[in-house]
Amino acid sequence: MIAPTLKFFVRLRVDVGEPIDLGAAPAGHRRLVPVLGGTFDGPQLRGRVLPGGADDQRLVSDTLTELDARYALETDDGARIGVRNVGIRVGAAADIAAIIRGEPVPAERIYFRTQPRFSTADAGLAWLNERLFVARGFREPSAVSLEVYLVE
Repeated sequence: MIAPTLKFFVRLRVDVGEPIDLGAAPAGHRRLVPVLGGTFDGPQLRGRVLPGGADDQRLVSDTLTELDARYALETDDGARIGVRNVGIRVGAAADIAAIIRGEPVPAERIYFRTQPRFSTADAGLAWLNERLFVARGFREPSAVSLEVYLVE
């Protein structure tokens, strides 16, 4: 067996709005973070993040947040791509609390990894439907930056 390798695919900057705090539900503290827009750029694709999606977050503990974001991309030539991006963000309790308050925290202090899945009806990009990707994330006060890699 040959170990899989990673190939850089795209860098996303997802602009986000103020979180909507849903409170402490039975399965954990919930927040919805609206997706306002953004951009993406890579060797094969570039374009914009469309407004209207959201990240459904579950604060499992004071150190662990589960993420489930759904949003849409539009390439410069008009192709549309749906994204479902699930993952986790882990850090020291003080750092996670700072992120929740909207304060910057150095990326090296947070383990932020996701598994984006892409879905498109565009024939030229149909291969996206049949591949796996992983990403490394960084949370800024008003945006999320993601480096996405194709698993080869």
